[in-house]
Amino acid sequence: MSATADLVINNGTVVTADTAAPASIAIKDGKIVAVGAADAMPPARQTFDAKGLHVLPGAIDVHVHFREPGYTHKENWGTGTAAAACGGVTTVFEMPNVNPPTGTPEALKLKHELAAEKAFVDFGIYGLLAEDNINQLDKLVDGGVIGFKCFMGNTFGNLPSPSTGAMLEGFEIIARHGYRISLHAETASIIARREGRLKAAGRVDPLAHLAARPAVVAIEAVSRAAVLAEWTGARIHILHVSSADELRPLRDAKARGVDITAETCPHYLLLDSTDYARVGSVIRVNPPVREAFNKGPLWEALMDGTIDMIATDHAPHLPEEKVKDNMWAADCGFPGVEVQMPIMLTEVNAGRMTISDYVRRSATNPAKCWGLYPHKGVLQPGADADIVMVDLARDGEVDDTKLQSQSKITPWHRRKLKGLPLHTLVRGRFVMKDQVLVAAARGWGRSVHSAQRMQAPAPRHTDTTMAAIVVPPKS
Repeated sequence: MSATADLVINNGTVVTADTAAPASIAIKDGKIVAVGAADAMPPARQTFDAKGLHVLPGAIDVHVHFREPGYTHKENWGTGTAAAACGGVTTVFEMPNVNPPTGTPEALKLKHELAAEKAFVDFGIYGLLAEDNINQLDKLVDGGVIGFKCFMGNTFGNLPSPSTGAMLEGFEIIARHGYRISLHAETASIIARREGRLKAAGRVDPLAHLAARPAVVAIEAVSRAAVLAEWTGARIHILHVSSADELRPLRDAKARGVDITAETCPHYLLLDSTDYARVGSVIRVNPPVREAFNKGPLWEALMDGTIDMIATDHAPHLPEEKVKDNMWAADCGFPGVEVQMPIMLTEVNAGRMTISDYVRRSATNPAKCWGLYPHKGVLQPGADADIVMVDLARDGEVDDTKLQSQSKITPWHRRKLKGLPLHTLVRGRFVMKDQVLVAAARGWGRSVHSAQRMQAPAPRHTDTTMAAIVVPPKS
C-alpha cells in the first residue's frame, strides 16, 4: 500500500484542459500524488467529499495590482491575495507600479518580504522595464522576478513610458535571460495629445476616456512591440487586449514566429460602451471598455488561441476615488481577481465555452506561457495541489460590499452569476473553505520564481545590441 496521503478528495469531477471525468485526487506534502478511481487512492489522514462539484486547477492570474508598497489605502498583499483565494485564483503575478516602483533589486526585495508575510496564495513579482533602469535589469533577474512589465502607455502611478530606444535595449538584455515581457500596449504620445485636446474642449463625460484611446493606440503599440521582439528574440505578452483591431498585428506576429502571447479580461468580453451610462466613471480603465462590436471578435480570438489566456488587471481604488462627475478625475481600474471565475463560469453555463476550455485559458495556458507547467496549471501527479472546487449549479450575484478587496466598487455590482467557487487549496492547504477565507492561511503563499522553467533563451542580432556596439574597437 502506498504511503498515507494528507488528503484525498473524492466524488468530484476532475477537469483538465482536455477532459472532465469523475475521479479522486490524493495529496501529500502539498503535491498531487494520485488521480484516479477512489479505490486506487492511498489511505489518507483526511478525506473531503466533493460530490456534485467540479475540481479544477486553481486559476493563474498573470495581471494584478496589489498597491503595496506605497498605496496601501487601496489594497495590500493581504487583502489582494485574500480576494484571489476567494475567487479560486491560486497564483498571481503582481505589477511594478507601486511606490517605490519595482525597478531596482532593493525595491524587489522589499516587495518579496511584504508578500511572503501576508500572501494567502502563491505569487510572482514583475520587475519594471523603464527608461531609467536599464542598468538594473540583470540585477532584477538575479533578485527573483517572474518577468518584466513595460508601460508603453500611461496608467496609475504615472510611470513615464520608455522611448522605443530604451525598449529595444531592454528587450536585448531580457532576451538573453529568456524571460517574458508584459506590455501595456497603448501608444502614450497619441493618448496624451488626444486627452489634452478633449480636456481643452471641455469633455469630462465618461465617453471622453474612450475617445482619448481609440483602437489605433493598441494597433500601433502591439505592432511596434512585436517588431522589437522579433528583432531581439525577446518573449513578450500583450496585456488586456481590448479591441478587435489589435488582433490583426497579434495574429501576424504569431504567424511570423514571434514568441508573443496575449490575454484579455472579462470586462472586455462582456461589457461595452453602453455600460458607461449605467455606471459612469466607475468603468474607467486602461485600455477602455470599447464598443460592442469588439466583443464577438475577442471571444473568437480567445477560443481560437489568438488570445492565450484570461487575466483580470485587478486594479483597486476606493469608491471616493472612482465616483467622479469629471471622468478625468476618476482613478483608472477596478477589482477583478475575486469575480473573474464566477463571471466566466456563468459564461460556461451559458454555452460560450466548456469547463475544459475555461481551465485551458485560466490555468493551463498561463502556466505553460510562463514556464510553470506542469508544476502549476494542471491536476496530475507531481503538480502542486493548487485546486478549486466549484459548483456549476450554484446561483449568486456580485456584491461589491462583500468583496475581500479594500476596493469595494466594480461595474459588476448585482450581476447575476451561475457557477461559484466554494473551496480553494494552495499547495494542499485550504485557503478558502465553504466560501469563507481561512484566516490562518495568511503568509502561506510563496514566490513561484524559483520553480519557473522558461525555454532556453533565443536572443537574435546579438552583434548589434547596445552592449555589443558600445565596446571600444580594438586598436
